[in-house]
Amino acid sequence: MSEKSGKVSSKAGLLRLLREKHGEPISGNVLAKEIGVSRVAVWKTVQALNEAGYSIETAGTGYLLDQKKEKDFLYPWEFGDKEAYFFHYKNTSSTMDRARELALKGIAGGSVITAEKQSAGRGRTGRTWVSRQGGLFFTILERPRLAIADYTLLSLVIQIATARCVSAVCGKKAHLRWPNDVYLNGRKIAGVTTEISGEGDLITWLSGGVGVNVNNPTPSGKATSCAEVTGHQISRREVLDKILDEIETVKKTFSSTAAYSQGSRALAAEWNSMSDNIGAKVVVFEPENAKENSIEKTGKILARGVFSGIDPAGRCILKTEGAKGNLFFNQGSVSLAFLNADNR
Repeated sequence: MSEKSGKVSSKAGLLRLLREKHGEPISGNVLAKEIGVSRVAVWKTVQALNEAGYSIETAGTGYLLDQKKEKDFLYPWEFGDKEAYFFHYKNTSSTMDRARELALKGIAGGSVITAEKQSAGRGRTGRTWVSRQGGLFFTILERPRLAIADYTLLSLVIQIATARCVSAVCGKKAHLRWPNDVYLNGRKIAGVTTEISGEGDLITWLSGGVGVNVNNPTPSGKATSCAEVTGHQISRREVLDKILDEIETVKKTFSSTAAYSQGSRALAAEWNSMSDNIGAKVVVFEPENAKENSIEKTGKILARGVFSGIDPAGRCILKTEGAKGNLFFNQGSVSLAFLNADNR
């Protein structure tokens, strides 16, 4: 992100200075000098931040921030010198929709689109992702030098990064389930969906949408949230920061193989090591329209067998009995239903 990193905005600079004082007032003159703007600009910035939901009071000796009243904000200026990469919406249909629009306008790879609420959150194959207040909903836009055939590898990177972050935040190991889910304590806590656009055989842009149950009520007893697991509220901003950092870490860790030419054995091995369903009896099916995180398992059955992990291209390996041997399924339009009682 270095090409767009640089001087922070007045909002970001002012908040940093006020937070460093931990509730002590700072004069308008000092703020103006430190940020490099006029006192009038400081006043306007304070007004704008108060309208955005912050609690900045005007004291006799200057301005002070009541940090006890701070909310879990995801505004771009909360991300320091990366601010130019962030796009935030209070209400939108889906961050994936906004990512597509921004991609077509030419925004840089590494951009992140967040939303407080989604009226039509998207899961895989056009299904609806239930987007309740308090959850983390975002899309990261990538412009990789990658063949269209290998698009699933970036999906694996995002899945692995999300699961690692959830494990770190919750203090319990999260597991991956093909094709796009993250589970903790046997209950769904996050999901990933991707969309690509390409020219010829190369990807022009790829968007990876992530939904994490952080502080939101979960839609069913088969789902859970970070707050439910830990017993306290979690900062969505910190979760987002951790996931984005972990995505870069995973990319670097597997960079030798994840030039991503015809798959990555090391990346697939890492994904398999984080799955809790290898060896489980499954049904492969084409899902009908359903809510993505409702855990509903309906649709046309394509095959039955034992889930044997994924191959270097991110395909599901299904071990079947008889002459069929192993079958392979792409992420595209199929899902798995686990038949073992402890894997449902």
